[in-house]
Amino acid sequence: MQVSSQHTALEVEKSVRSRDTKKRESKYLKQNIPLYIMLTPAIICFLLFKYAPMGGIVLAFKDYNFWDGVWGSPWVGLKHFDYLFNNPQGWKIIRNTFMLSLLSFIGFPFPILVALLLNEVRKMWFKKIVQTLLYLPHFLSWVIVGGIFITLFSQDSGMVNDILEKLGGERYAFLYQPFSWVAVFLSSGIWKEAGFSAIIYLAALTTIDPSLYESSAMDGAGKWRQMWHVSLPGIRPTIILMLILGVGRVMEVGFDHIYVMQNRVVADISEVISTYTFKTGIQGGEFGVPAAMGLFESLVGFVLVLTANSIARKFNQSLW
Repeated sequence: MQVSSQHTALEVEKSVRSRDTKKRESKYLKQNIPLYIMLTPAIICFLLFKYAPMGGIVLAFKDYNFWDGVWGSPWVGLKHFDYLFNNPQGWKIIRNTFMLSLLSFIGFPFPILVALLLNEVRKMWFKKIVQTLLYLPHFLSWVIVGGIFITLFSQDSGMVNDILEKLGGERYAFLYQPFSWVAVFLSSGIWKEAGFSAIIYLAALTTIDPSLYESSAMDGAGKWRQMWHVSLPGIRPTIILMLILGVGRVMEVGFDHIYVMQNRVVADISEVISTYTFKTGIQGGEFGVPAAMGLFESLVGFVLVLTANSIARKFNQSLW
């Protein structure tokens, strides 16, 4: 009898807790209705432009034609993947994409350095001017940025070659030699994005306790020591987060940037997955092989994200 009464009491207690939990959840939902309304356009955008297009993955396994449509086109299985991995051009495009993406990590420390230096500036008027000048390139399209760098490094009328000639050197074809083209490509990316990416690290620096700087100063640490032993450890989680996200985009060089900067002379090193997909799929009307290449690119990025996150987990800095 006593066991039965205890069991009944437990059931009543669970029922009360469940009812209280439902009330709290209902109250929480009502309080946050404006936030959910604000979030709705972003959700719709992701559903329409991120998730719905995933249905196009099926094109990688079909011999698509406009007449039969996506679902009516004949199924060819792994034919496009077989062509992709047994074609020297396919491997060259994958190699170029992977190489340029990895080289782009050269610019990864620059936003961190910019943020650390700006954080030490005490003259607000100077800091605002520098921030504006550094952030401005981000808001320019790649057509403009590419035009600026092509004009600067042009062999015939470029400012860089003019300076070289006045210093007694010879004009150099920066945009038509593989090594120099890669250098110009990477430097243009750093110039455009480093300043704006520094905003994330500046925001992370504001969360560091000021007393840590005061304690280090009392111990005799200078500005460089404070940046190394206080600032950098303070933004380490943000750095690892950005690194993991960057690793996930290793196979994404970016269409606008590469398309504006490339030319036929350096096509062997500048042709990447995004430009090949555009030229073959959109301009050539052949969708099977580009779809297979895009799916391969996504799978590689997914594996790299999981790998980077598992490595970060060993240092207690993982995303999940």
